[in-house]
Amino acid sequence: MTAVPRSEKPAGRFRRMLDRLSSSQEDLESEELREDAETTGCVKIGDCHDRQIVTVTGTLRTVTLRPRAGVPALEAELFDGTAALDVVWLGRRSIVGIEPGRKLIASGRISMSRGHRVLFNPKYELRPLGRE
Repeated sequence: MTAVPRSEKPAGRFRRMLDRLSSSQEDLESEELREDAETTGCVKIGDCHDRQIVTVTGTLRTVTLRPRAGVPALEAELFDGTAALDVVWLGRRSIVGIEPGRKLIASGRISMSRGHRVLFNPKYELRPLGRE
């Protein structure tokens, strides 16, 4: 008889409760974001490749104004529990609703810049604030 690793065994209610109690807040938030990406039908950021057209969802961790080649650029880091990507709106100093902690869905073509995933001028949809 072969032993099945714990991660492959179906977890009972008690086991899930113990896992949640022993997990850090960051781990719980990451798990919630991963589940949200699956339920909305979006691609996980960790699975995105260069030049791939994707729709991703997650939470904005940071939002900064950083000029690129003399042009204003609003940059935000989108995190979905698997990885992060930079979302960049060229020619914009601010966008109403784009702020740290806000959830959004973004669509566009992934590009790689200095080893980081970047989504330039994506189509986006702001997710409602609070619990859904």
